[in-house]
Amino acid sequence: MAVDNISFQVEKGSFFSLLGPSGCGKTTTLRMIAGFEEPTSGELYVGGELMSGVPPFRRPTNLIFQHLALFPHMNVYENISFGLRMSKTPTDEIRKDVTEILDVVHLSGLEKRRIKELSGGQQQRVAIARALVNQPTVLLLDEPLGPLDLKLREEMVVELKRIQREVGTTFVYVTHDQGEALAMSNKIAVMNGGRIEQIGAAAEIYERPSSPFVASFIGRSNIMKGRYVDGEVFVDGLGRIKISSEMDNGSSVLVSVKPENISLGRELTELDNTFKATVRDAYFQGANTSYKVELENGFALSVLVQNVHGMELFGQDEHVKVGWNREGSVAMAL
Repeated sequence: MAVDNISFQVEKGSFFSLLGPSGCGKTTTLRMIAGFEEPTSGELYVGGELMSGVPPFRRPTNLIFQHLALFPHMNVYENISFGLRMSKTPTDEIRKDVTEILDVVHLSGLEKRRIKELSGGQQQRVAIARALVNQPTVLLLDEPLGPLDLKLREEMVVELKRIQREVGTTFVYVTHDQGEALAMSNKIAVMNGGRIEQIGAAAEIYERPSSPFVASFIGRSNIMKGRYVDGEVFVDGLGRIKISSEMDNGSSVLVSVKPENISLGRELTELDNTFKATVRDAYFQGANTSYKVELENGFALSVLVQNVHGMELFGQDEHVKVGWNREGSVAMAL
């Protein structure tokens, strides 16, 4: 998908993620940085240098695709050293650089292994080492963990962040997986429909979404519509919700409340917002229980409660109270 009037800066040495659903323009953005697509307007700089008209092979970037494109007929050492050999780097220097990067990606001792003899995670690390050994200014990663199973993905999230921190290279990472982006990134740009909806640190985007799309895409949110007046939002059939942000008096707004910020009990005190509710469903999930409760105005509210040993679970159709503090209410203009 084409991108529309986007603008952002990536801090040197940081881990920056482009996050969004399929077709939002994040891969197109990455390809423009790499030089495989040319922007129809605007300017693109890498390391302070204007990239207009600079072909991909002359840019100080390397790109790791979802399909790693490793050479199956070469061993680990030959794969990693390929770019250095093509650039006529002296043999002693190649050996030194490859040895160092093998240590960084924890593949020392596997130099002679064939690619097919490696696990999925090890193949990922070979691809990363091959891209980093040329010392690019920016490493671009296009959903590289997609083919891996859940356990390997979780392991590689830890590894990628460790490797980026050790080498200090700027990473620009494309993903549709919010968990990956939140876990690894110094900053995240959330994209939707070819535009950037919000840029910020992981905690900021998760806790203070600036648009309904970001609120619904990052984690789960309960989103209610109301009218803002003097620090409160009036919701039809429910009453007043106290919020921490200021809006224009009389404006229509949406209030987002994360399920984990909501308390559930038979009696609740010392909370800014409390309402009567009825439990409709409960889903035990080990460490947590996910509840669906119905407020008096019929709104279905998701509540996530951390389980404590011996605690009593609420049953279906049980009358309860729900509540949260004003800091848990994030208001967004319509």
